[in-house]
Amino acid sequence: MTEDTAPATRQSDFLLLAAAFLIAVSGLVYELIAGAVSSYLLGDSVYHFSLVIGLFMTAMGIGAYLSRFVDVPERGFVISQILLGLIGGFSAPILFAAFALIENYSAFLYLICLGVGALMGLEIPLIIRILEGRDALKVTISNVLTVDYIGALAAALLFPLVLVPHLGLMGASLLFGGLNLAVAVMAAWMFRTFIDWRVWLALVAACSAIIVGFIRSEAMLGTMERNLYANEIVLARQSPYQRIVVTRDGDRTQLFLNGSIQFDTLDEYRYHESLVHPVMTRAPRIEQVVIFGGGDGMATREVLRYPDVKQVTLVDLDPEVTTLFRDDPRLAALNGNVLSDPRVTIVNADAWEHVKGRSAAYDVAILDLPDPKDLAISKLYSRAFYADLVNALGVGGVMVTQATSPVYARRAYWTIVATLEATADRYSENRTLQVLPYHAYVPSFGEWGFVIAAGRLQSEPSRSLPDGLKFFTNGEPDGLFSFPPDMAREKMDPNTLFDHPLPRLYEDGWSRWYR
Repeated sequence: MTEDTAPATRQSDFLLLAAAFLIAVSGLVYELIAGAVSSYLLGDSVYHFSLVIGLFMTAMGIGAYLSRFVDVPERGFVISQILLGLIGGFSAPILFAAFALIENYSAFLYLICLGVGALMGLEIPLIIRILEGRDALKVTISNVLTVDYIGALAAALLFPLVLVPHLGLMGASLLFGGLNLAVAVMAAWMFRTFIDWRVWLALVAACSAIIVGFIRSEAMLGTMERNLYANEIVLARQSPYQRIVVTRDGDRTQLFLNGSIQFDTLDEYRYHESLVHPVMTRAPRIEQVVIFGGGDGMATREVLRYPDVKQVTLVDLDPEVTTLFRDDPRLAALNGNVLSDPRVTIVNADAWEHVKGRSAAYDVAILDLPDPKDLAISKLYSRAFYADLVNALGVGGVMVTQATSPVYARRAYWTIVATLEATADRYSENRTLQVLPYHAYVPSFGEWGFVIAAGRLQSEPSRSLPDGLKFFTNGEPDGLFSFPPDMAREKMDPNTLFDHPLPRLYEDGWSRWYR
């Protein structure tokens, strides 16, 4: 190496290490996208992230092995980046299309994970071979692995904090496909003596495809989502936490979060009246009420029917949902504009963090939470969370939770009941909570379960129902607290932070009905 060529060589080495960093970032982003899309569309995030990680790691090993058969590492590196940019960049659109249009999701998930993983596995061996002889081997390997691992950290931070909130899953995958192609362009220019016209043509075609895909990403997502929902989509928005979709057909409005229906205006009153009124009529005091979840304001609407209520604290993680149902006139009308009521305080925070360390603040707690599909939500159905919630309730405080379907997920339902029964009552020694399980039929959901719990629980209402109800018009509906044999109690262990049986039981129950 002459003095004239040394600066150029050092510059090319730096560019290759920068490329390794970008490839590492994009690789982990593709991995997270595949897991997130699968969890969004199919649920059970633990299973799908485990599957995606396993496939990626296996494929990376295959790619590393196959690198030995690449005769010209410079040319192989450019081609692998073109393929990675296309497969990884279009991974989210392909997966959404496979689910919405082709209905063969798993096959495409496996192919994408194996393809992207194998191309990622080629990266480090090819870069090391290109840099071979410029520094000691130990220095070369150390430099490449260092930037590779730092890139993985950068991706892990960027994905939840920047990419998903601002670009969504489809936009993020296409953006990083473009970054891979930018690396390919840089490498093709650096190694132009090894690159023929066919590679350049492929590179131009790939870049054109990614640019068109990125420009049309929202339109593509809209087309696919229209195949997932029966009615017209009037609002589709990606928040940092979930995909929010509102559909409408005449006067009928439906809300979907991450593809799961949250309410249908044809029957939402059945769910929300069943959730709210049995606990409100049994609570000794109802001046201070806290609602966890329920960012659409429907449960708050039912609570504020009682004139004794002085303050409602609505704790919902996603400000996008609470803002929509407070400020959008058509959506706010569905809850009677209650989120603008001066008695309502909106707290956009995690329910776990809100109750931690809070003492004797509330008379009634209403848990309108998502179903316990994964560990993140399951902790809000755990004995530890319920114990903290008991501390947040004053003497005589009462809580109620929605508890999924005692038909579709029978064992999961009775696990929630067992968990509440195993929760200690802070206001009495050697005693646990009393529970009152019940259920109601909601056409959009099927037979749905709820559980009231308190240290001392009144079995009968002590307060009159308010006016204006549609389901509880003549008192509590018949059969509310009786369970036929196919929903009858099963002996289950509590759900704890140490074992979390609830997500598995939930998934097993629902998968028996909907495979």
